[in-house]
Amino acid sequence: MTPGNEPRHVAHESVGERLAEEVVEELDLKPEDDEEPLPPLSEQIAEQLGGVRGLIESSIPVLAFVLFNVLFGESVIGLEKRTALLWAIIGSVGSAVAIGAVRLARKQPVRHAVNGLFGIALGAWLAWRSGDAKNFYLPGILLTFGQAAVLLVSVAFRKPLIGYAWGIMANKGKQDWFGNARLFRAFQWLTLLWVVSLAARAGLQFYLWKLGEANALGVVRILISWPIYAATFAFTAWAIHRINSAPKEQAD
Repeated sequence: MTPGNEPRHVAHESVGERLAEEVVEELDLKPEDDEEPLPPLSEQIAEQLGGVRGLIESSIPVLAFVLFNVLFGESVIGLEKRTALLWAIIGSVGSAVAIGAVRLARKQPVRHAVNGLFGIALGAWLAWRSGDAKNFYLPGILLTFGQAAVLLVSVAFRKPLIGYAWGIMANKGKQDWFGNARLFRAFQWLTLLWVVSLAARAGLQFYLWKLGEANALGVVRILISWPIYAATFAFTAWAIHRINSAPKEQAD
């Protein structure tokens, strides 16, 4: 049979098949068996944090607030307290906006920058309204305490949220770890570890907030809080990897 003389139904089927192939290729649809494996949990965590650059960018507005508050305050230039606070707010919010603008101009993800800007703006509003620089850090302190409380409740109800996070980030959304006794126990105590980590960070900052040590609060948040946060993430990734790498008879 020469080309072009095929029966109508054969020609119709070939056109349909070609259209289907084009759709699959255009949308990058692949069979489930050909799916690429998800990156390791450590890489997923780094992505959620925005990587090293994300950690640095989230610290810049806080650092700007501390530096401007010290520079324009009584210690150096000697401006009136509320004027120095205004400059500190301008420096902090301005740096957060600049970070978001640079990311937007480079067509990079701005999710972390937007979240950071919201928190910075709320803290700046509280500090300006109260006239006290320490309240710039209050939203972050309360948020951290709230996260610790939610995680603790999840352990009490035997629904550890670290397990759910792992299922979403590194197990293709499947929450089948409930059937693995060793993984379940690990997620219970890892969630408790996060409770302790978050409570320690928030507790130290709250103590300084009560003392009215605004500049010390900023230093602690940059030099102590982030390393604790990163170390807890790293240990969590290592513990889960160790359990998943164990022989099946041990994992069960």
